[in-house]
Amino acid sequence: MAAGESDRRQNAERQGAGRQLQPPGGHAAGGGRAVFRYPSFVRYLGARLLTVLALQMQSVAVGWQIYEITHSPLALGLTGLAQFLPGILLFLISGHAADRIARRKLMVACFAGFTICSGSLLWIQRGGVHSAGPIYFILVALGITRAFSGPAMRALVPLLVPAEQFPSGVAWEASMTQTATVLGPAAGGFLYALFRGPAAVYAIAMIIEAAAIVFAVGIKARGPLRPPGFLTVESVLAGLRYIWRQKVILGVVSLDLFAVLLGGAVALLPVYAGDILRTGPWGLGLLRSAPGAGAVTMAVLLAHKPLRRKAGATMLWCVAGFGAFTVVFGLSRSFALSLASLLFVGATDMVSVVTRGTLVQLNTPDEMRGRVNAVEMMFIGASNELGQFESGITADWFGTVPAVVLGGAGALLITALWAWRFPELRRAEPPRVLEMAGR
Repeated sequence: MAAGESDRRQNAERQGAGRQLQPPGGHAAGGGRAVFRYPSFVRYLGARLLTVLALQMQSVAVGWQIYEITHSPLALGLTGLAQFLPGILLFLISGHAADRIARRKLMVACFAGFTICSGSLLWIQRGGVHSAGPIYFILVALGITRAFSGPAMRALVPLLVPAEQFPSGVAWEASMTQTATVLGPAAGGFLYALFRGPAAVYAIAMIIEAAAIVFAVGIKARGPLRPPGFLTVESVLAGLRYIWRQKVILGVVSLDLFAVLLGGAVALLPVYAGDILRTGPWGLGLLRSAPGAGAVTMAVLLAHKPLRRKAGATMLWCVAGFGAFTVVFGLSRSFALSLASLLFVGATDMVSVVTRGTLVQLNTPDEMRGRVNAVEMMFIGASNELGQFESGITADWFGTVPAVVLGGAGALLITALWAWRFPELRRAEPPRVLEMAGR
């Protein structure tokens, strides 16, 4: 009797999932804006945009506040470490949670955690904080919350749109995220200067994150029921084992790790703006915005014209382009050429981001997506954070220009090596819709 009841409940959930993925008015429509016919996906995009915007605003305010307190560059570096380490230490557990707890509920809980962290920063600021210690404590809590929110959010998207619209959905999500990443720091710096302190930034970030909760609560995503399960070594490590067996996923995730690790030039942009291109702060602002502008443009293009064939080969060519344009930027002494190079760096990287997201999500069964996404996010976080560290070290050893050029050349070499080592990646195509429907 219990088994029969369980089967009926699972069938009802699957039917509910199918109804949930039908837009108002009938079957799925084509076109780049078709994903906006799905209300839950629109709510997800709204929540994603608001959350990233608030966190980016807040990060600028935290950096300025800590530097005003300590006047130490090392203290600034520790702010990134405080948020990065929890993700590295908890990625296996957070992935397991995303596969065993309802993802929408976990996402809402994490958004509430973000709101509490912003409120805590506001509270200690109004209390007249004179030490960076309490701020670091809150940043660690923020890092823990991000470690759990990331896998849950990424694993939720395939349950909000049908598989044939998923590449466009990934592109729109990347576009919204990149837009918030560009606008957030500018808004945070403006508000900090306007109100002469971080209190207003923290207050507005808290309000924005509360609004994100409202968006998230309205999301309706249904899928097969999964038993809660116990936290065991076998279940926690299942994501790593799955990635190791699936050569397409292993190839695409590890390619991004090593290419970005070697090819990241963003950390050295202040040196280029000040000492090489001699443009000053205004030029640095434009240089920092250029990769984001290129990424947003490419994301919108991919949303309307998603890759239908040769996705793996296209991604490999674009990662090679990422390395090549990094080399051009490193050698350039023209501000216009440098700006154009960074635009193409962002555009080619976005092709890799969207293709990777599509291949990983649609090649992974739903019951594994949380753990696989947690591993992927750990790789991405490591490439970004360690890439900046690698750029600084190599610039100190060899000089700024050789460091950037060698990094871009290294990304080209990694691409060629991965194309040879992972033939499955060269031949990878967007997964068939029917495969997704059965998961």
